[in-house]
Amino acid sequence: MDIELLAHKFCDYSHYMRGYSPETIKRYQRIISFYCRFADIKTIEDITENNLRELFVNGRTYRHWQSRTFIVYYHSLTVFFRWCIANNYLAQNPLKDIELPKVEKRLPPKLTKQDAMTLLEVVYNYPYDYKFLRYRNHAIFSMFIFSGLRKSELLKLRLADVDIPNLSIFVNQGKGSKDRIVPISYTLAESLKRYLEERKRLGKTCPEFFTSLNRNMGFRNIGLKRLVGKIRLASGITFTVHKLRHTFATLMLEGGCDIYSLSRMMGHSDIKTTTIYLSASAEHLRSQVGKHPLNDLVRFG
Repeated sequence: MDIELLAHKFCDYSHYMRGYSPETIKRYQRIISFYCRFADIKTIEDITENNLRELFVNGRTYRHWQSRTFIVYYHSLTVFFRWCIANNYLAQNPLKDIELPKVEKRLPPKLTKQDAMTLLEVVYNYPYDYKFLRYRNHAIFSMFIFSGLRKSELLKLRLADVDIPNLSIFVNQGKGSKDRIVPISYTLAESLKRYLEERKRLGKTCPEFFTSLNRNMGFRNIGLKRLVGKIRLASGITFTVHKLRHTFATLMLEGGCDIYSLSRMMGHSDIKTTTIYLSASAEHLRSQVGKHPLNDLVRFG
């Protein structure tokens, strides 16, 4: 059976029957295609445990895959092979005897409170050609730092999803196909209000919340990528959009937010995912160690 045809059927099934996101489908397509090129796979019969082992050894030794990259490839191919088995294209999973590496435990990268403030100042004071860009870009970065939205969630936001009078953002089908409500702080609300006034003045009527300057359409990923590169260069601060999400989480904990509420705001399926930020926040840990009951009793000297 032709492997390209099978991959196409599998992606259709994942999209229409399983409801996986476009990003997940693209990842499946990319990884299956990469494996087929690497091992010169043309048909399902060409798949073997040996050429899969060669793929992963090559990835670790020559492409310097981290453990997480290895695991992403492993799980993506496993999902595809399980579908093949369920549809009688494969007899068994050729990955079943391949051992997974141990994942390195690393703290999520984040900005300090001072760097986050500096970044917002640079975004606002950047020498734009149009006032609209100043207000829109400041609203975008404020949204990341004050609400912790993922990049895909921010770009998919609709005008109707942002309720400033009631200080809430409705995230429609975020990661894992889950809806959630994220509260808006007063600081974020002020930035969003300025942007919306300018958006209205320019007559933007498209349903997307964040819009293009020159067209009546939503702001796109390529535009956000260019904006991040521009601000990174102007500020001298090394960051990614996902790093801003980590920054939101750690700053919330440092401000006294409880882990359960933070987990809900972040859209995590498992609260264990959120607990990593407890270790990432030195300020939060210092505030907690001060609660030791002997601190006020033991004196030396």
